[in-house]
This record gives sequence, C-alpha cells and structure tokens, in this order.
Amino acid sequence: MTDAPSDFEEKESATGLIARLEEIAADAPEDGITLEDFIEALSERAFGVVLFALALPVCIPFLYLVPQVVALPMIVLAGQMVAGLGEPWLPHKFAQRRIGKAGLQSMAKNGRRWFGWLEALARPRLLFLSGPIGERVTGAFFCLFCASILVPLPLTNSAPGMAITLGSLGLITRDGILILLGLIFGVAWITLLVVGGPTLIYAMVEWARGFINGGG
Repeated sequence: MTDAPSDFEEKESATGLIARLEEIAADAPEDGITLEDFIEALSERAFGVVLFALALPVCIPFLYLVPQVVALPMIVLAGQMVAGLGEPWLPHKFAQRRIGKAGLQSMAKNGRRWFGWLEALARPRLLFLSGPIGERVTGAFFCLFCASILVPLPLTNSAPGMAITLGSLGLITRDGILILLGLIFGVAWITLLVVGGPTLIYAMVEWARGFINGGG
C-alpha cells in the first residue's frame, strides 16, 4: 500500500461517507450495481463502509426477513476482520448480486437522516481502537452482534444493527469513541438478550398455556 491517498479517501475527506453513498446511488444505473462494484467504489476502507451500509436497513425496528438475510454476509465480513484480511472477499455468486438503485437511494437517505449529524462530529481519536488489533477485536464483537440479529425476537435486528453502524462509522472515521459506543451498546443488548430472552420466552409460553387451558 502506498502513502498516496486513494480516490475514495480524497472524496471522503471532502464530502464524507454518507455523501459518497449518495454519489454512488445517484450515479448508479437503473438496474443498480453489483456488490463487487459497490465494494470497489468504496475502496480501501471497505470493511467498515460495507458493514455500515449493510447495517443501515437492519436498524429499522420490527423489520423481519431482510435483517436475517443480511446478517449472514455481515458475519462473513466480520469474520474476515478477525482474520486480519486486508479487504473483503465474497464468493463469486454473492459478489455478482445486484443492489438496486432504489436500495442504494434508501441506504443513503437513511444514513443521512440517522447518522449524518454523527458523522459531522466524528474525528480521529483513540486511534489504537481502529488499528489492526483493534479492528480484529471489533470484528469479533460484530460477529456476536450479527448472530443476535438471527434471533427471532422483537428488536433483535435494530439494536445490534445500531451497534454495528456506530462501530463501523468509528472504524471509517478512526473515531475510537464511536467504536466504544457501538461495542458498549451491542454488549448491553447481548446481555439483555441473554438475561431477558429466556424470561420473555417463558412468559409467552405460560401465557399461551393459560390461554389454551382457559379456552378449554
């Protein structure tokens, strides 16, 4: 890797990540672009950027099916972060899947609405958290958060989605504070899920049992 900044880094410094997503959405043809082209357009920082982009629709509360489908490639990418890969690798069939123009526009719109102000406040700090070791540790937590998205309970997608989005934005902007906030939020959610999940399931079973017995 050379010291010269990439095209994306130059654009990112001038416009910001979300503005870059808006540019990609605006320039995309009507039939969209492939995941491979999307990753290439996002250049060197693809792990953080792609995870940020994929996590955006996951943040929508009470949205089912889509988060569960998206969680699988997110786990793969997070696992590659743990392994220390320099850039994301996707199987050919997955890399050739297309992201529709409408999906790209929605991604950019939601990113602007929910995280535009946060991106404006982000700045490089606690840089060790976005370094090679910090990125591996963050990737391990992301794997855990992605796995929780697969749990079929209310809000199991939006809470970890927010955690991954915050952490990914921190990786992209080299802001260790955002990385910490994302990890803390995600760990708090996992703790709540582990402690409260069985209780919620037990309460639902007891309610159903009482309803059946009462109806009988």
